[in-house]
Amino acid sequence: MHYLVTGAAGFIGFHVAERLLERGDRVTGIDNLNDYYSVALKRARLDRLAERHGERFTFVRVDFADNSALVGALGTRDFDGIVHLGAQAGVRYSIENPHAYVHSNLAGHINLLELARRRSSPHLVYASSSSVYGGNENLPFRVEDRVDQPLSLYAATKKADELMSQTYAHLYRLPQTGLRFFTVYGPWGRPDMAMWLFTKAILAGEPIEVFGEGNMRRDFTFIDDIVTGVVAALDNPPPDDGEEKAGGSHAPHRLYNIGNNRSEELERMIGLIEQACGKKAERRLLPMQPGDVRDTYADISAIQRDLGFEPRTSIDEGIPRFVEWYRGYCGV
Repeated sequence: MHYLVTGAAGFIGFHVAERLLERGDRVTGIDNLNDYYSVALKRARLDRLAERHGERFTFVRVDFADNSALVGALGTRDFDGIVHLGAQAGVRYSIENPHAYVHSNLAGHINLLELARRRSSPHLVYASSSSVYGGNENLPFRVEDRVDQPLSLYAATKKADELMSQTYAHLYRLPQTGLRFFTVYGPWGRPDMAMWLFTKAILAGEPIEVFGEGNMRRDFTFIDDIVTGVVAALDNPPPDDGEEKAGGSHAPHRLYNIGNNRSEELERMIGLIEQACGKKAERRLLPMQPGDVRDTYADISAIQRDLGFEPRTSIDEGIPRFVEWYRGYCGV
């Protein structure tokens, strides 16, 4: 099988490409290698894929939000499925640079929908986000919940992606699965995420900035579990049978939460990082940031029922694995 993976130099895209390659598939990965965070880290991920998997992995540097460049870069390639994980990430950065989100997350998504439609892709799996739940106070978050009050532009673009995908599923019967990820962490993670920032600061003996005065909860999901859910979704396109799907669509379009199905206090996460680092953190308590959500908690009953998904990695296991990787990668 031959799959297209967007955002292949990114955290989740890299791991999904690796899993597909490990099982013997071919992967064409695309990424524009922007400088939102370390390009060196992105290139290190790509180097690992090329070294381990040789000619079965092809990388094409292109901005998928530039439609003519995307079509030209992919030529006449056909794919057995598309995993669209590339996006402009980050809730807080969307306040500073909103145009980057319109470019990547809106224009980019419609370009992938058109690519999938014109090449008759059997299935498009795409990344949504737990951010779409906004200020929803009913925990855990269910895919049946209303998600029309986003707290950030990032969240608004992800909800818009879901709506565009629903339209294409309805009009063109394009099979799609949207995945709402919950606080993904693990080796090869993003430097702008709290777990990386806290680990870096603690090992350097610097204070950590704890937003929401530390009174926040997150459904931390280890990368291996996320990838298992993505691949399970990819291998099981929704049928076009007129029946109601997860998320409410009668078209071939499903929506799933992928989380650990546990909401952990931020202080517990920090304590596990301290333990793994062998050092205590100096905390600098700060108020909630604009666009942030106080609590997240995934109801995963839909993906459990349909795909048999079960997260296996608790933060007690996952955080030490991240810290161990971080020490090795950064040489500390």
